[in-house]
Amino acid sequence: MIADDPRMSNVSRETLDRLAAYESLIKQWNPKINLISKSTEVDIWNRHFADSLQFMSHIAPDTRKILDIGSGGGFPGLVIAISRRDLQVHLVESDQRKAAFLRTVSRNLELGCKVLCSRIENLEPQQADLITARALAPLPKLLGFVDRHLAPNGYALLAKGRDFEQEVEDARQAWTFDCEVLQSQTHQASRILRVSEIKNA
Repeated sequence: MIADDPRMSNVSRETLDRLAAYESLIKQWNPKINLISKSTEVDIWNRHFADSLQFMSHIAPDTRKILDIGSGGGFPGLVIAISRRDLQVHLVESDQRKAAFLRTVSRNLELGCKVLCSRIENLEPQQADLITARALAPLPKLLGFVDRHLAPNGYALLAKGRDFEQEVEDARQAWTFDCEVLQSQTHQASRILRVSEIKNA
């Protein structure tokens, strides 16, 4: 645990304790259902928790309902739910075993998350204020998911790697959208894209 990491300096003791409990559950379940790669299990706090916590500073004050798509092991959705108990966090995960894990964490940590075990494209439109995604799909495909489930004045925070510029260029062939590029606090080559005003090109 790296609770003394400078990036954790503004994180409350209660949140750190819940993250530690979450870490224990990940390590308990990971050998059976591959929530995270084995190589990152020893560095969960940096590779997954700190990477997810950076979303917090970009959440608008009027945000209420968050839809985390392709939640997998719960990043960033569960970390957001742990950090902000006032938000409604809905987690979308099509794998039944991973959905069961997400429900277990939410129940054990009393987070109140709603877990939707479904393919994203099969869900009824969710009208979310904010959609988050991390390591899910290329941006052109991702915007199709976001467009379906975003409220009219909503926005998305999408974690992207070193090829983000090419993904934005590719996405503009099919979509028009506003895009603010935010520097990742955990990986020099990575970015978080704040996307809004999405329409078919």
